[in-house]
Amino acid sequence: MKQLSVYCSRQEIYKTPFGAVQSGEQVTFSIYPRRLAGVLSAELLFSADGEDFQIIPMDWAGFAGARDCYTITITAGEPGLYWYLFRMITADGANYICRSTGGQGQVLAHPGEQYQMTVYDGNYQVATWFGKGITYNIFPDRFCRLELPPADGYRSTRHVHADWSEVPTYLPDERGEIWNNDFFGGSLRGVISKLDYLESLNVRTLYFNPIFEAFSNHRYDTGDYKSIDPMMGTEEDFKALCDAAGQRGMRVVLDGVFSHNGYDSKYFNARGHYDSVGAYQSKESPYYDWYDFSKWPDAYSSWWGIYTLPQVNEMNEKYLDYIIEGPDSVIRHWLEAGASGWRLDVADELPDEFIKKLNHAARETKPDALVIGEVWEDASNKISYGVRRRYFQGGELDSVMNYPLRDGIMAFLTGSPAEDFAEKMESLRENYPHDIFYNLMNIIGTHDTPRAITALSAAPGDWDASRDYRAHHWLSGDALEHAKRLLKMAAVIQFTMPGSPTIYYGDEAGQQGYEDPFNRRTYPWGREDTELLAFYRALCAIREDSSALNEGGISFALARGGVLIYERTTPEERVLVAVNRTTETRRYKITGTEQLTHMFSDEAYVGSRDSIVIELLPECADIYKSS
Repeated sequence: MKQLSVYCSRQEIYKTPFGAVQSGEQVTFSIYPRRLAGVLSAELLFSADGEDFQIIPMDWAGFAGARDCYTITITAGEPGLYWYLFRMITADGANYICRSTGGQGQVLAHPGEQYQMTVYDGNYQVATWFGKGITYNIFPDRFCRLELPPADGYRSTRHVHADWSEVPTYLPDERGEIWNNDFFGGSLRGVISKLDYLESLNVRTLYFNPIFEAFSNHRYDTGDYKSIDPMMGTEEDFKALCDAAGQRGMRVVLDGVFSHNGYDSKYFNARGHYDSVGAYQSKESPYYDWYDFSKWPDAYSSWWGIYTLPQVNEMNEKYLDYIIEGPDSVIRHWLEAGASGWRLDVADELPDEFIKKLNHAARETKPDALVIGEVWEDASNKISYGVRRRYFQGGELDSVMNYPLRDGIMAFLTGSPAEDFAEKMESLRENYPHDIFYNLMNIIGTHDTPRAITALSAAPGDWDASRDYRAHHWLSGDALEHAKRLLKMAAVIQFTMPGSPTIYYGDEAGQQGYEDPFNRRTYPWGREDTELLAFYRALCAIREDSSALNEGGISFALARGGVLIYERTTPEERVLVAVNRTTETRRYKITGTEQLTHMFSDEAYVGSRDSIVIELLPECADIYKSS
């Protein structure tokens, strides 16, 4: 028998089943105090979130070596978040088993950190198709244009860059404002023209940042939810894109920005560019109740205080009807036009009931529709604006953007110990329902973060330098080669963790960039880093062809300092991932196999006596398949 500890929530000898559990499921807890501790009785202290602890006596179940075993089986209650710890009574008083690193229990004389148990509705079926394929994230204005569009002819004032490779406008005007009204002219037809390219990367989902009409190039200030931005194309173009993508086994996911919309929109219409009567123009506007005015028309709630992003009252009946519940609501309209799901911008600013209604309408329209949320932290226990969120308890989100993975990868590859990365991932695996964890949008870069290659290699002083410096600074020579090695390691981890590896357009071609707008440069067609692109193509093929990487279990074999080794396994396949971020060669013994095949090169490595020693080269990540 493996040497026992007093408790560990991540091993089934102590808690069965592992991690999150379904409502109504039987859950067994077992603790193993040392017999010398003189435990007379033991109790499970268990509570629903925000409620007092129930004290549940545990049964003595006999001896386990030099330890006693106390156990209890309970029935998981209604979906929600639950907390627990254990109390042991001895002749000298009470001791508590509380949570420590790695799910291990630590014995304290007073209550300490509690264990979390997520309970979810097992009747809700997650749209698991998303996590089993590669996603490509397109910032629409910057991916591909077929022709130079005119600057005029739009409701908003626009400047169009003639040179596709120019730096986006980044300096404020004389009033200190950055208008974000410079465009490059990427279009839906441009995306259609690159479907062969996307297919060469084995892409299965196209995730678009907003495509609807808006004043700004980022289009998060929606002007009209039911119209494709005219510079992007038409609704017929959108349908053609969905059809062409579908013929190649690709789905389309749209960005839904529903906590706020545009100052310059048909709904608010502060600049009068629309024919409608907006809330800014009249209290009689059909949209007036969407907004919260403290003093009409100039004082109103806005997203993070940005006046161009007036905040909406999401639970207003008229707004709910327009966005979700009406027969031609925004959610239903675009799913019927060919979309397969929605990514919800700033999901932590949308009420749970709003998300639940949205999910219901999406599933009513398309039974396997995806609803995924933008959440930057552990979404299972997220508190926003004083409210504990219910994202994963059933009927809300199918998963979230995996910012904890991005943060963990960036930290590990820039000096944080591998132990911290493994702990962060195992904590998510324990807290998230299984299908949610395997459905994550696994990112290393987005339109809200610096480009991955830049984030991994930027000097601390870069962030204190001028905007002009960051606009025009490019990695080159040895610095670029080092950055590419780091990016390859990051991509290998990203592509081999459970969930959908999501490529931010141009990362695979070596595009660089600091913060917004430098992280939103155009895709470098004709100027790609061909060596890096070839690496990504190989990595995408490995991910596409591996059942273990798509749906296999995960276990960390080694997480120490600068070395990270983990396995993904199914009954049919065993894949080993080895990352050595140090500048020294390391060696590691793999047991349970006599042959490994390097999945990039197909080179075979043969050992003996059911084991093999692999050599981990400096600043390198490798993927092996056990034979």
